[in-house]
Amino acid sequence: MSPALGRLVSRLSALGPARAPLTRSLGPGRAVTLCRTAVCSPSGAILPRPRKTPFGLVRIALVVVPFLYVGTQISKNFAALLEEHDIFVPEDDDDDD
Repeated sequence: MSPALGRLVSRLSALGPARAPLTRSLGPGRAVTLCRTAVCSPSGAILPRPRKTPFGLVRIALVVVPFLYVGTQISKNFAALLEEHDIFVPEDDDDDD
């Protein structure tokens, strides 16, 4: 099994310059096998897929609706404050001509 795996690794590393080799040589007879810990354990075993938490419309609504409401209240109060201090007051144009 390991010779076949070695051939597969050498073929994959020869596909293009974007792929990094899985083994790095430190000299004659010494090689270090690199392992990403998010995919494999320290011993080299492939970890099982992580659990997926379903993100339904109910969860999205529980987050979006309160923040929309709070944002609306803040903007309404700030607009009232600006109008109270005559910082931004829209002009009433009578276009009854």
